[in-house]
Amino acid sequence: MKKFTTRSILVSFLILVFTLSVSAQKQDNKDKKEAKKEHSKKEPAKKKEKIKKGWNLGALPVVSFDSDLGFEFGALMNLYDYGDGSKYPNFQQSLYAEVSFFTKGSGIFRVNYDTRKLIKGMRVFADLSYMPDQIYAFYGFNGYDAVYQPTWIEPGDAAYKTKVFYRYKRKFFRAKIDFRGDFSNNKLHWVAGVGLYSIKVLPVDLARLNKGKKPSDILPDTAGIYDKYLDWGIIPQNEKNGGVFTVFKAAFEYDSRDNEANPSKGIWFETVLAAAPGFTSNMASGFLKLSITQRQYITLAKNTLFFDYRLGAQFTLAGHSPFYVSPLFFYAHSTKAYNEVLGGGGSLRGILRNRVVGDGIAFGNFELRWKFVQFTLANQNFYLGVNMFFDTGMVIQKTNVDTKNVPAGSVYSEYFKTGAEKLHNSAGLGLKIAMNENFIVSVDYGKAFNYQDGNSGLYIGLGYLF
Repeated sequence: MKKFTTRSILVSFLILVFTLSVSAQKQDNKDKKEAKKEHSKKEPAKKKEKIKKGWNLGALPVVSFDSDLGFEFGALMNLYDYGDGSKYPNFQQSLYAEVSFFTKGSGIFRVNYDTRKLIKGMRVFADLSYMPDQIYAFYGFNGYDAVYQPTWIEPGDAAYKTKVFYRYKRKFFRAKIDFRGDFSNNKLHWVAGVGLYSIKVLPVDLARLNKGKKPSDILPDTAGIYDKYLDWGIIPQNEKNGGVFTVFKAAFEYDSRDNEANPSKGIWFETVLAAAPGFTSNMASGFLKLSITQRQYITLAKNTLFFDYRLGAQFTLAGHSPFYVSPLFFYAHSTKAYNEVLGGGGSLRGILRNRVVGDGIAFGNFELRWKFVQFTLANQNFYLGVNMFFDTGMVIQKTNVDTKNVPAGSVYSEYFKTGAEKLHNSAGLGLKIAMNENFIVSVDYGKAFNYQDGNSGLYIGLGYLF
């Protein structure tokens, strides 16, 4: 059993979650009483939102360009089945599919299915994904303890090594299914699931990335941080090529949201045990992780202005978490393609992807959301919204990093610091375009507070962050 490196943070976090849950439950009861009073009052007539029934389709083309990855082509679509409309804007079934690829090998090939109809009295979540990545981000372990050197990836700088110094090649495959059932209170749920993961790791394929480039843009054949970590023994040889493992999940969930896609009130809390036994994998040993996530949605102005937050933490309780598993975060269930922490569009917007990686992490996302226009077009319900956000997180249970083989006096010896980790912060703005409440096109721009976390990031996708 591993000891948590920051016990006080863990205790404070759990106390905060409990306090917020209790206070939010009181607020929820108060809202119900006030709703009854409001219902008895006569309100002026207003234009009602159209109730959607049956299947509704949202679709978008995917077109972009990256100088290292090439052109990206593809499409995504999201089908929603609202049944007889009695539960609108919540749906009965949802089918999401995406096929997009870069001409130099990266891409997303994914199908996600969410249904309340397959098994009576139970909700089923299924996901099948294959996501190859030619330049997957890797900055080391334990956040600021691993010093980020931006000059090493800046062509023309005297210290330049290669633009892909903090990268390796990854092929990620995931097939999982989760089942959610209700306790006597339909806001309380149990979740059980199983997932098969295959993660293949290789050095960056320079020949492929350099194909067709001008001589001045050729990436030099220089060892990156992944290669260095192998040479120094920080990444064990039995982990260097990735692995195959099966994860079994057991979770408890409380969900009082009034609408899943963009709630105006309610709490969504979950605690998850994720176990990967050694005998169901090719890892040297298995691991056991605990994750806790608390989300709360608060209305500041009816139908218009909202304050929402998410707090999360994950710990390695037992066993050993291989380096290629460390970025993964295990939720009770999720519709997102990448469930990774910390850094990037899924956790800390504006901060480098996977910048904050360790055996245990904690994070917070805080958003002010404003729906400033609502209208009906072509028999569909639309709204436009903006969101201001602040994201923060850090490593609270550190990965053991043995630096005895790092050459003393070299530039790499300055790459490691002890006790440098602290909160990684970012903030930014977003724009949302929503159709029928659930199909939400999202654009977020985040700015990092510390140059050690990079500069900024722009993220375009579907749905709110949480």
